[in-house]
Amino acid sequence: FCNAGLLELSLGKFRNVLLNQTNPVEAVIRNIASNVTVVIFQVHAQQSEVVISFDKNPSVNSSGTGVDKGLVSILRPQQSVCTWYLQSLDASQVLSTAISIPYMEKDPIPGGCNLEFDLEVDPNIYLDYTLVDIHIKFAPANLGYTRGANPPSCDSGTGQNSRWRLHYDVYQYFLPENDLSEMVLMSHIRKMSEVQSIKANGIKMLTLTTDDKTNVYFSSLPGQGVIYNVIVWDPLWNTSAAYIPVHTYACSFADLVDNCSSFSKLSTKVFFTALAVLGLFTCFCGHRFWKTDLFFMGFIFAGFFFFVFITRATGLGYDVRLILTAAAGIIGGLFLVASWWRFGSVLLCMFIIGLVLGFLFSSTVFFTPLGDYRVFRDDVVFWVTFSSVALMIPVLFVGCPRILNILASGIVGSYAVVLAIACYVYTSLAYITLDLLRRVLNDYFSRAYTNVPFQTNDFIILSVWTMLALSGVTVQLRRERCEVPFPPHPYLTWKREKERRSTNVLDPSHHIPPLRERIHNKLLHIKEFFQKEQPAGERTPLLL
Repeated sequence: FCNAGLLELSLGKFRNVLLNQTNPVEAVIRNIASNVTVVIFQVHAQQSEVVISFDKNPSVNSSGTGVDKGLVSILRPQQSVCTWYLQSLDASQVLSTAISIPYMEKDPIPGGCNLEFDLEVDPNIYLDYTLVDIHIKFAPANLGYTRGANPPSCDSGTGQNSRWRLHYDVYQYFLPENDLSEMVLMSHIRKMSEVQSIKANGIKMLTLTTDDKTNVYFSSLPGQGVIYNVIVWDPLWNTSAAYIPVHTYACSFADLVDNCSSFSKLSTKVFFTALAVLGLFTCFCGHRFWKTDLFFMGFIFAGFFFFVFITRATGLGYDVRLILTAAAGIIGGLFLVASWWRFGSVLLCMFIIGLVLGFLFSSTVFFTPLGDYRVFRDDVVFWVTFSSVALMIPVLFVGCPRILNILASGIVGSYAVVLAIACYVYTSLAYITLDLLRRVLNDYFSRAYTNVPFQTNDFIILSVWTMLALSGVTVQLRRERCEVPFPPHPYLTWKREKERRSTNVLDPSHHIPPLRERIHNKLLHIKEFFQKEQPAGERTPLLL
């Protein structure tokens, strides 16, 4: 660590430094080799913004402010020393890490053709986030050149001798799940600062050419640390340079409610915990308790579409929408049960159940890297493909509805448990359905890349989901193999029983008294139970 006023650096070496608001730290690199033409100096902090500047008194055109900031020093002939100044905007001490990276004359210069931001040469990546997506943008690079020469023109043409030949590879790196510590960030951001380290540790998401806009969207993962960086590549010289890595947790550390440490609202926890209890029962007993199974599937089906409708049509708060969604789900579940009781249509009920399973299956397919294929950026292509995959499930199982119902109750019921776990511990498996909901509710979510981490927590919870689903399906198949596929139509059964009792005078149930008389007799029986028992014998005196 360094907390003195002078920070001596070596090229390519990280140094941790404590910054404060009152005393700027002077960072110095000496003995720079003559073949180095550019030095990119960068500093990173977790949540408190720091100022990095060429001068002791920062100005707009010579400094940058943020949690991940860097400056490009174009070296003059014979120059062997570089100096920068660091300080925090926070009154308390801020832990940060700094590094300087050298580049040669054939290496491209990140941000060398900046026309949008304040710095003349800006190697920074600018990041904005919402609860739905993350947006990164950066300035185009320029070709490298020797010390003392004029920089190549950024607009002199589009041929192979201009900056238009450059390519940009965008990389993503996930921090360990459920770890928000500063030291973890400092150690991992080093893996995303230099070209070779980025290629070895990061996930390459896409490649942009100079014809493409230099901005990219990703799905937001609140509470999960993510680092982004861009490598600019010159195909003529086969040389590369890295921009300044930028990180985000897609949440605020300072907020008292819904901060990075809280995974979900109380209303969300109550809703999905109750759903998980019902889902766990359905997972093992759904087919045996047919009406409960129908209620569970009807609840999910009606609740999902009602939440989409009320979110797009109104501006109600989240808690209000969730309460109304629960009410709509209950109505939907009761309606499906009532429909079965009155009409007894197994096909209609199984179509709804098959759709619920189909939607989950289709969401899982697009949760894989397949969902990030460029062809599915088109909403028409995506929704036609998604609907076809979802409808495939009820169509394939149209001849064996009992198998379909047992599979649906086992898989969907166990996934409800996964959603409940996600309210308390971060897991990427929740985004199987959450990304679908985001795509339905947000018109521009199709442009976002939906890659998520898959780490230890996710493997454990995936194992739990798999074991619950397999156990539930196996138990139900063994228990129901000798039973009738579905219970008889309840309304017809009740109607036949009523006719039988009214016509068969030998049936004891034919002589059951009317309801009013039965209630009266019951009340009399209860009254007699509470009356004090009379003693035996005569209570009047004997006449002599």
